[in-house]
Amino acid sequence: MDRSVDFWFDPSCPYTWITSRWIVEAATVRPLKIRWHVMSLSVLNEDREVDPEGDTEGYLWGPVRVCAAVEQGHGPDGLARFFTAYGKRVHEGGEWAEFGDVLADAGLPADLAAAAGTSEFDEAVRASHAAGIALVGDHIGTPIIAADDTDGNRVAFFGPVISRIPRGEEAGRLFDGAVLVAGVAGFHELKGRPHAEPQFGG
Repeated sequence: MDRSVDFWFDPSCPYTWITSRWIVEAATVRPLKIRWHVMSLSVLNEDREVDPEGDTEGYLWGPVRVCAAVEQGHGPDGLARFFTAYGKRVHEGGEWAEFGDVLADAGLPADLAAAAGTSEFDEAVRASHAAGIALVGDHIGTPIIAADDTDGNRVAFFGPVISRIPRGEEAGRLFDGAVLVAGVAGFHELKGRPHAEPQFGG
């Protein structure tokens, strides 16, 4: 039986993109059913004196608004396609986000790009973000993962933050370990070495 995995992401974060490709890879060696959800670094940081992302122009609102518009109009499958297309162009391809091109890659209507410049979908972004944050608290960032452990218990955690994409059984073992650690009563934090530059090729 498939184990349910909910993945909250801000599409603009390159490390989140790598983590998302890891969970997709893990699903090739573990029976996982992934559901994608939007969260927002803009919402997370809006009441902080200093924005750790340095997004003084509000650029990070655009991608999550388009994500919300896609999900409302084209469901979870449309959101998954848009996120995949966005990550390939922006993170792997190093391109500036032209939402029309990303939508075309994902087989979605180009007029959804207009959502980036409006607040029409902000309530949906905030609601999805709040659902993820409620699982772990606002002391974290993107991504948030909630998953069933082997006993069917639900666990949630931030990360893992990784700089390359594990493949095959390595991806499966990382999933097993992350869920195991996150399910330990009283667990709060585990850190490794300082961040390395993202390696999108694996």
